[in-house]
Amino acid sequence: MDFAFTEEQQELRDTARAFLAERAGSEALRKAVESELGYDAALWKRIGADLGWTSIIVPEEYDGLGLGYVELIALMEVMGEALFCGPYFSSICLGVNTLMQAGDDTQKRTWLPALASGQLTATLAHTEKGDWYDAIPATVAVANGDDFVLNGTKSYVPDGCSADLLFVTAVLDTDSSLGIFAVAADVEGLEREALPTMDQTRRQGLIRLTDVRIPRSARLGSVDAQAALIRILDLASVALAAEQVGGAQRCLDLAVDYAKQRVQFGRPIGSFQAIKHKCADMMIAVESARSAAYYAGCVAAEGSDELRTVASLAQAYCSEAYFNAAAEMLQIHGGVGFTWEYDVHLFFKRAKSTETLLDPPHSHRERIARSIGL
Repeated sequence: MDFAFTEEQQELRDTARAFLAERAGSEALRKAVESELGYDAALWKRIGADLGWTSIIVPEEYDGLGLGYVELIALMEVMGEALFCGPYFSSICLGVNTLMQAGDDTQKRTWLPALASGQLTATLAHTEKGDWYDAIPATVAVANGDDFVLNGTKSYVPDGCSADLLFVTAVLDTDSSLGIFAVAADVEGLEREALPTMDQTRRQGLIRLTDVRIPRSARLGSVDAQAALIRILDLASVALAAEQVGGAQRCLDLAVDYAKQRVQFGRPIGSFQAIKHKCADMMIAVESARSAAYYAGCVAAEGSDELRTVASLAQAYCSEAYFNAAAEMLQIHGGVGFTWEYDVHLFFKRAKSTETLLDPPHSHRERIARSIGL
């Protein structure tokens, strides 16, 4: 059997790799993280309007390309290699997936075309104390006539300070069930504050909702919101795992390149057995992580019930593989690795932040254990 990408999928990856190398390299990245938005708005516009990356998993009936999850992870891996700085994960992997899994047809037609074109950015505001999967929101939605009134606080919301639309989870006051609500960023009573985090390349925000009034039509769909939320997070975990694989591969490449160039005791440090062992171990871990992410992507594309277990498996392994690769890369570079001039520290910080973004590895292992009855 052939498990390689198709010609079209590989062309997508090659195009993305060339474009990001030209337009989103180290110098552009550093300018973006220091900007007010935290990313290059002109670059984001090109990604949506010209390249169509924002429309990959949006069905054609909603002005998308109608491609699958395999294409998404193929692109996410390349973005991870480039340490892409932009609201792609929040808008597509969280925002679009939220609408696709929990929204009704009217809501999809209202927001998906704008998300597909990149004109609208979105994110999922769910976590309050750091947990994603097992969090029970303290945010409350009170039915008030034809509206809902939301009160609560959401923390560590990916791109929460720049997103145009927030999908907020809240508990209904009537029956304590979970609801997902679409809240515009400019609605009265919503305050946003940027949180200081280690990773400058992916901003996270604190969202305060004080008597935020939204119409009843802003509640997503009539499906079981709790079940939909789990699937949204599983799909996002698969996409994040692919990004981590790309980052881990780049860490390996940077480590090997430096080991070939850095001379100590009259010879390249890559010729020393200890460095060879580090690089070999990194390569094995990266290839294993790639297999886990690719398999999870295939399961997501097929819509299999296996997704819940496989998503956690991929997320747990890829998180650790990325962080370990980044740590070894830093060790091989030595003191210069954490200087601002080198990109090493940027990958190290991204690796650490993604390790806990959708819950840490030990939480995902606990989910796997519960799913198999342990």
